[in-house]
Amino acid sequence: MSDPVRIIEMGPRDGLQNEKTPVGVEARIAFVEALVAAGLHTVEVGAFVSPRAIPQMASSDAVLRGVSHIKGAEFHVLVPNEKGYDAARAAGAEVVSVFAAASEGFSRANINCTVAESIERFKPVLARAKADGVKVRGYISCVLGCPFDGEIKPKAVADLASTLFELGCYEISLGDTIGVGTPS
Repeated sequence: MSDPVRIIEMGPRDGLQNEKTPVGVEARIAFVEALVAAGLHTVEVGAFVSPRAIPQMASSDAVLRGVSHIKGAEFHVLVPNEKGYDAARAAGAEVVSVFAAASEGFSRANINCTVAESIERFKPVLARAKADGVKVRGYISCVLGCPFDGEIKPKAVADLASTLFELGCYEISLGDTIGVGTPS
């Protein structure tokens, strides 16, 4: 295979946010340093979300600042809204991610709003990021199936991806959130 493959490592954010006991800042920084040393040069290091909602992501600003010395790596952070964007930028974020779901049920359960409302939350983030020269990745959850709504129509995913791209996301990540995808 001659085309390069780029891996975006999610462990320091998506993996650690599911741990019952929050992992300290120093251990999270060491984790990111080890991932980069192992050859993973694009790493999502945290999320600028309410610590009441996801206490495991508290101090993501300190983690982002703590890995800023690593050369040759790109660090991403998740932001749900303008408040998260402001905090991420204050910590030096150069790449942020926004997230939506391809299903109404998952959107309501995960971020307490409809898919359309989530897009409205992202519009000012994407506009500001464009003005600031910050790259934005867009995540779409539940692209194949949803624990609340069942099977997801490909058109719903394609329409949401198109919307995120038109709003300024340079890249769209399609997530099989509940693991129902098969080769067929």
